[in-house]
Amino acid sequence: MTIEELKREALRLDPSGRADLARELLESLDDLPESEVERLWLEEAERRRVEVQSGNVTPIPMDEVFARARAARA
Repeated sequence: MTIEELKREALRLDPSGRADLARELLESLDDLPESEVERLWLEEAERRRVEVQSGNVTPIPMDEVFARARAARA
């Protein structure tokens, strides 16, 4: 089964089933070796850098992010 086929099948699950599957998949990532986790974070950082440089996203200053988070919790 290809990844695309697996995704199609997973999307046919009811919301509860999709949530269970997502939870298990996320938990399985905890078993990754540290080198793999680092590689994945580097890929993510590079993806975000490209998005910012291309103008597809606008960065939000850290202080603003924290202020929004505090306001949302209030």
